[in-house]
Amino acid sequence: PTELYTSERVVVLISCVLSFLGSSLLVCTHALWPELRTRPRQLLLYLSLADLLSAVSYFYGVLQDFDRTSWDCVLQGALSTFSNTSSFFWTMAIALYLYITIVRGSPTGTGLLCCFHVVSWGVPLGITVAAVALKKIGYDASNVSVGWCWVNLDAEDRVLWMLLTGKVWEILAYVTLPVLYILIKKHINRAVSILLLSLSEYRPILSRAPAFPPRTSIADKKLILIPVIFIILRIWSTVRFILTLCNSPAVQNSFLVVLHGIGNTFQGGANCIMFVLCTRVVRTQLFSSICCCHYDELDWPLRRSNSNWQHPEPHKDKDEPGPERVKPLLSNT
Repeated sequence: PTELYTSERVVVLISCVLSFLGSSLLVCTHALWPELRTRPRQLLLYLSLADLLSAVSYFYGVLQDFDRTSWDCVLQGALSTFSNTSSFFWTMAIALYLYITIVRGSPTGTGLLCCFHVVSWGVPLGITVAAVALKKIGYDASNVSVGWCWVNLDAEDRVLWMLLTGKVWEILAYVTLPVLYILIKKHINRAVSILLLSLSEYRPILSRAPAFPPRTSIADKKLILIPVIFIILRIWSTVRFILTLCNSPAVQNSFLVVLHGIGNTFQGGANCIMFVLCTRVVRTQLFSSICCCHYDELDWPLRRSNSNWQHPEPHKDKDEPGPERVKPLLSNT
């Protein structure tokens, strides 16, 4: 088995906590502010729910650092298998949605969303139930994990179940997501080129080019980065999986173990950084809410002390300009 050092476990546990907080913040922003409930944000919500469950299950697995198959090992392995596989499907669903809406320009209704729900929740649930029923989930000696349980290494068909419970969908995402990403990026660049070409005809009579809103929202453009984040984070688990199949001692390398642990657990934190902290609308709404609550608490004693105080009316000078005289100055300013 791969021995986990205390420093490695601490780093992965911190990654789990950050992912949990990030996914929770994404869910809270969607619940508190209805004006942000666009269709891309709705898909991001379901991805955040899967990452939230994944962070909790991985945290328990790393904290326990299982050394044998037990009931909590099977439960933790089942939860992480379901949530991890569901995260794969929701990531591909988001990329497919962007391709349909941006490149194809086809309208999307509730039918497409229902299909996403059936596939992204139903397929992982069916695979997980079958793996648990056939007793394929168990202790894996941390060779294809970082302390948590996954596919039991004692199973004769363990490679098949490793593929079914995650790796085949992960490898499929590596192939599908870059293709969709390249097509979406090419379409956006072509659309921007056409827009700039059309604006060039009016440059002689316009001192400054107007800021036309693009066809896609800012959230749509940022969602394109989800496949890139996905590949950067997930590639290390695939590397260790291949090294395990080759019986290579490099699978126990501490650097790879830490990267594997962070990559599998930090998806929710990365999405929070991109779609909360780096998105102006959401960031402004979040900071304004925090500041308003803070100022309300500070101003409450002051408002009570001034409740019985009446300010004297300011002396009105007849030479003081009226509103109609001040208005041009304000507009010019």
